[in-house]
Amino acid sequence: MSQVTLSASMRSNLLSLQKTQGLMDITQERLSTGLEVNSALDNPSAYYTAQSLACRAKDLSALLDAMGQGVQTVKAANEGLEAITTFVQQAKAIANAAKDEANKLVHSTGEFEIPADGNLSLIIGDVSVDVAVTAAGTTSLETLAEAMNTAIAGNAKLKDKFLAAADGETITVKSLDSQEVTVSFEGAGIKLNGSIGNDNRYEAVSRFNEVLGQIDQVAKDAGYKGVNLLQENDITVVFNEDRSSAITVEGVDASAKGLGLSVVENWGDTKVIDVSIQEAETALNTLLVMSSDFGNNYAVIQTREDFTESLINVLNEGADKLTLADMNEESANMLELQTRQQLAINSLSLASQAALSVLKLF
Repeated sequence: MSQVTLSASMRSNLLSLQKTQGLMDITQERLSTGLEVNSALDNPSAYYTAQSLACRAKDLSALLDAMGQGVQTVKAANEGLEAITTFVQQAKAIANAAKDEANKLVHSTGEFEIPADGNLSLIIGDVSVDVAVTAAGTTSLETLAEAMNTAIAGNAKLKDKFLAAADGETITVKSLDSQEVTVSFEGAGIKLNGSIGNDNRYEAVSRFNEVLGQIDQVAKDAGYKGVNLLQENDITVVFNEDRSSAITVEGVDASAKGLGLSVVENWGDTKVIDVSIQEAETALNTLLVMSSDFGNNYAVIQTREDFTESLINVLNEGADKLTLADMNEESANMLELQTRQQLAINSLSLASQAALSVLKLF
């Protein structure tokens, strides 16, 4: 096919129209994508720099998700510690209440008359011992308690197992090894009956041990996505893409045993209750330290999470500044190019009039 020959004016106008169309295509792409730099061909330096910033922002976004999960894991553990602290306080209150439930056999008179031929007997369980008072006449409860202890010390079955005490108004017979036995004291017109032990104390033991069981259960239930910091599971949270910055949150044993709380068999002896109270106080101090450590780790992770989120925004903003198009400018460019295109078309039409005038000769 032979080549069509265009006049100089038509070729000039055609080239101008083609150039305008090319600019319109570029502007149209920018308007449709919102990007001034769509590929390395547009601006290699800006394109690859923006890609680097965007890739780092993407890597940090993945770490940001992990930080969020780390925060939730620590938060779950902290919620568990708060519940466990409440249970330990409850256990301590139960022990204190049990301590107030005294095991006593009481005679309410401070002094009483013992005749010269008085025969005094102390019966503890199935063992009976004679209580000797050196002189007849007015005798204090303290003197009588000493006589009881002398009688107890002289019996192999009772020795080192029971103790009598007086405070001026009452006599108390205690079991040193938490035995539950009936006790009576008769003679010289005195009759004292009762039993060592206290139903309220025995019920308190059951409640105390039940609370310890709840502590163990909370410690088991405080996990998050398979990680339980209260059962000595550790978690490491990474803060940057090359893993050079991280924090390891170490788990603890927040079970009753881990806190030093012992299951109770019997609170017949007040000394055993005192041990339980002391264990509860120590456990509360331990929980305070655990909560402080978790709170510090929580604050660190939360702060790094906020920082990373802000840094991601900075990186994306920097990438956008290198690649985003100014939509107002591009819209103005499109309007200008459309006007230029229309003018080029009109100019091309005028240039063609010279060729059309030749037809008038025929």
